Amino acid sequence: MLLAHRIRLDPNKVQATHLARAAGTARFAYNWALAEWQRQYEACKLHPELPKPNEAALRRQLNAIKRTQFPWMLDVTKNAPQMAIIQLGRAFQNFFEKRARYPRFRRKGTHDRFSLTNDQFQVDGKRLRIPKLGWLRMQEALRFTGKIVSASISRTADHWYASITVDTPDASLPQAENQGVVGVDFGVTRLATLSTGETFAGPKALRTLLEQLRRLSRSLSRKVKGSRNRSKAKRALARLHARIANVRADGLHQLSTNITRRFHTIGIEDLHVKGMLRNHCLARAIADMGFHELRRQIEYKAKQRGGQVIVVDRWYASSKTCSSCGHKLNVLALGTRLWTCPACGTLHDRDVNAAINLRNMAVSSTVSACGGEGAGPVYGAQGETGSGEAGIQRKVNYA
Repeated sequence: MLLAHRIRLDPNKVQATHLARAAGTARFAYNWALAEWQRQYEACKLHPELPKPNEAALRRQLNAIKRTQFPWMLDVTKNAPQMAIIQLGRAFQNFFEKRARYPRFRRKGTHDRFSLTNDQFQVDGKRLRIPKLGWLRMQEALRFTGKIVSASISRTADHWYASITVDTPDASLPQAENQGVVGVDFGVTRLATLSTGETFAGPKALRTLLEQLRRLSRSLSRKVKGSRNRSKAKRALARLHARIANVRADGLHQLSTNITRRFHTIGIEDLHVKGMLRNHCLARAIADMGFHELRRQIEYKAKQRGGQVIVVDRWYASSKTCSSCGHKLNVLALGTRLWTCPACGTLHDRDVNAAINLRNMAVSSTVSACGGEGAGPVYGAQGETGSGEAGIQRKVNYA
């Protein structure tokens, strides 16, 4: 299994300048190759006998001209421009296979990074060696053991990071405690609500630091372009954005680890986050929660602990279905947090009820996968599940 460990670097001023130069070289090579790719493609339209552009040919072309036209490329590792063109080839492959959009030009300050192959760097404890630069100090040692595959050096705000990919033979974690099956309902008011009744508010990093973000953005907009004060304001704003991202990531990791460590089977809803973001009234709050990242973390951490994640179909009305008797409401306003079932009279918390229904669907799909014909959730007074004709069958996707 391939795992990546992102470690913060501690370069001095000279080393930081060299890293910035290597990132600039990689960015220039990527943009040059993209422009050349487009030029050669247009030429192929007029002259079909010409070969179509590809990343291997562009790499050879750059190697042939860089000593005369771009001699400053020789000051940094040769991997910086070569790996950038390889990444462009992967970007076009993803575009042709409809997995990504058309490649765009990289920008300074946004795409400050370069990659290294495993034969071009060394890791020794808390040190990293890069060709033509030497040894760099790292904040911590590499956690994983195995064959080192590659490394990517990137800058976020004022800090440089090394993401080292390792092919580990066994990346499994201790098995989950197996406290039963749990349903997890994602929301805006509360990030996650479990079928056990536990709620997690989430860090809400953007909401907490929004006023400070607005103040720094206004300060940046008032600075003269090209001035030193504008550069200082830009760095301060970048540091705040990095802090918001770190606070959010820390909260999501703590929550996903908590859930996967305790429960072996986890039921979640297949949320259409991209469609949810079209609601301009809730888009900021939804983006601040990080639903997609939380689902991704739960899925890979559950796999490492030997658990499973059952993804329930997004059209399943988990909030409008009574977890006690199975009655389904026709309409349930988004602002209604508590509602009473008209069939059995049970008072429901909207999120807890949805989480219980997701747990019931996870149990149902687990029983069906084990060969139980006609298995499905049966709703009782306490919302427990069983099998029978009263069960509700729904389409589920297995993760």
